[in-house]
Parts: sequence; C-alpha cells; structure tokens
Amino acid sequence: MSRVALVQGASRGIGLAFVRALLERPDVDRVVATCRAPEASDALARLGSKHGDALVSLRLDVRDEGSIAEAAERVEATCGKRLHWLINSAGLLHDDRGVRPEKKLEDADPARLRAVFEVNAFGPLLVAKHFVGLLRHEERAVVANLSARVGSIGDNRLGGWYGYRASKAAQNMFTRTLAIELARRAPNAICVALHPGTVDTQLSRPFSGSVPAERLFDADRAAHQLLGVLDGCEPEQSGCFLAWDGEAIPW
Repeated sequence: MSRVALVQGASRGIGLAFVRALLERPDVDRVVATCRAPEASDALARLGSKHGDALVSLRLDVRDEGSIAEAAERVEATCGKRLHWLINSAGLLHDDRGVRPEKKLEDADPARLRAVFEVNAFGPLLVAKHFVGLLRHEERAVVANLSARVGSIGDNRLGGWYGYRASKAAQNMFTRTLAIELARRAPNAICVALHPGTVDTQLSRPFSGSVPAERLFDADRAAHQLLGVLDGCEPEQSGCFLAWDGEAIPW
C-alpha cells in the first residue's frame, strides 16, 4: 500500500530539504510538495525530473483556505485516502513588505501581527482541518508543525519579537489541542510541534550571526534530524513540543 508524505511550505529552506529527504526514503512511495507557486520553483522542477511520479507538486497558500481545500481534494484523488506524514514547515519572521521582529513595544503593528499569525498559527491549523480525513486509517501517521523555541512561554527569558513569539505560541496551543482531538478521530496519528534549532535559511539568516558554527545547521541536516525525531516518536508523545535532538521543550 502506498505511503504518502505531504510537506507544506516545500519550495525552499527546511521544507525543500524535507522533500529531498523523504524522496530518498524506502518507506515513502510518494511525496506531495505544496507551496504558493510550485510552477515557479526550479528546485522542485529538478526533483520532479529526477523522481518522476514519486513527487507531486501542488499549489497551497496557507493564507487562502480555498487553496488548502483544493489541495486536499487533489491529494485524495491523486494519492488515495491515506496520508502518513503531514509536515507544516512554512513560517514568517520577516519579509520584503515590512514584517520584522519587534525590538520594542512601540514596534508592534496590527497589520504585521496579522500577517505572522496567518502564516505561523492559522496556516497549520487550517491545513489540519482539510487533511484530517486522510489521517483516519489504521496505519501510523505523523503530523508535525515546525515551531520555534522562542514560542515557548516557559522558556522566554529575553523578550522582544512579540509577533513571532506569540504566533508560534498560538501554533503550539493549536498543535496541543489538535493532538487531543486526533486521539479520538485518528488514533494512530501522532501530532507534535518541532523546534529545528537555528537553521541557515532565508528566514533566520539575518539573525544568526552570533550563533556558533556547530549550532547553525544547514537545511538538509535539520530535516534529517527532525525526521529522526519523528521516527522515534511514541504515541504517548503526541501533543509534545520537541527539539531537534528529541529534548522536550516547555510550552
């Protein structure tokens, strides 16, 4: 029976690295890579040329619920009614439209706060809403939402970054609450939040200058480390917040 993985936010960074890693795994038959504009991703096109029908690229914009619903319908039609990995990796910390992590209270802006919440918090929840039917089967399934240690309320010692911290904290609450519901609706699904560490991607690059070289991971290493954590997850860990090395992080 075909085993299918879906990566949301798959055109670059950790998401693209997840796609590469999953395509090489013998226990994965097909990878669905979703992003806002898959037709514009040269990296996905190259992977498609190499892996053929094992890779399906679909449009999915987490800020557009209609595109999420359409992607879910296409996955069911193309790949069947069973999904075994659902990885939400898209995140927003800064962009070229003025979104920046706040250094002080006066930097808080409603439009920018809405933007980071739409991507970081609402997005993974809406993806789960439309794909939950594909997780209801008798085989092991994993839902993984890429969070960040700065989203831990209990671990917040530095302050700042109001929008990003709060959106990831909200995402963490959504993940925990989703895990409780999935225990009833899809009891073979394990649902966790993941902290990848500091990864050398477009998202973190402007803020990683002070990170020691041994603690700054490239995207491929980060993806393999997180897949290792997911492979080792036990059912009783559903609803947990785990770091790249398997350490439990306080909510």
